[in-house]
Amino acid sequence: MEERSEDVLAEARRYLSDLVAFEGTQFTAPEAIVEHKAEEPAVDTLEAFRSQICECTRCRLGATRQNFVFGSGDPAAGIMFIGEAPGAEEDRAGQPFVGKAGQLLTKIIEAMGLSRDEVYICNILKCRPPNNRDPLPDEIEQCEPYLKRQIEIVQPRVICTLGRFAAQTLLRSREPMGRLRDQAHHYEGIPLVATYHPAALLRNSQWKRPTWEDMKRVRKLYDGVNL
Repeated sequence: MEERSEDVLAEARRYLSDLVAFEGTQFTAPEAIVEHKAEEPAVDTLEAFRSQICECTRCRLGATRQNFVFGSGDPAAGIMFIGEAPGAEEDRAGQPFVGKAGQLLTKIIEAMGLSRDEVYICNILKCRPPNNRDPLPDEIEQCEPYLKRQIEIVQPRVICTLGRFAAQTLLRSREPMGRLRDQAHHYEGIPLVATYHPAALLRNSQWKRPTWEDMKRVRKLYDGVNL
C-alpha cells in the first residue's frame, strides 16, 4: 500500500529537522583523552638554538649536506659578519669561512684590530648548496628565520654582509653590490655595511681597497662613531 504524499512530506520534514539539529550539536571529548601540548621553552642562547635546529630538514639541502654550519665566534659580539652559504670546506668542517676566503677574512678582521673570537661569523644558509650553486629562493625563505634569531640573540652593534646575496637578502633589495656599498643601511635598527665577499677579492684584487674602506666604516660603527 502506497504512503500518502502528505505522510511522505511530513516524514521528510522530520528527517531534515533532526539532521539540522544534529549538525548544530557541539561535542566535547572526554577529559581523559584531551591532550595539552606543552609550549617549547624560549631559546635565548646560541648553543641552545643550535641544538634545536641542527637536524633541520626544512629544504632539500638537508639531504645533501655533510654538516650543518651554524656559525662561530663570540655569542655577544659587537660585529656580526654574514655571508652567503657554506662551501665545500665549510661543509666538511661544520664551521663557516675556513677555506681560502675564510683565511682572507681572518686577516681582514685582524687588520681591524680584532680576532675571529671577538666577532660572530655565519651565513644566510646553514647548509651547502650542491656544487656551490647560488641559493634558491625557497632555501633562503626556509633558512632566513634561523639567521634572524641568531641576530636577535647576539644583538651586534653593527652587521657586515659579505657578498651580494647576503646584502640583498637582509635589505630586501635587488640593487647591485657596487650600489649597495655606497649607501647607509640598517637591519632591524642595527647599522649594516654591505661589502664584497672575500672569495670575490681572491678573484679580483681591485676590490680589496674598497672593501678595506668598508671595513674601516664597520670598525667606526663598532667603536660608536656616528657616520
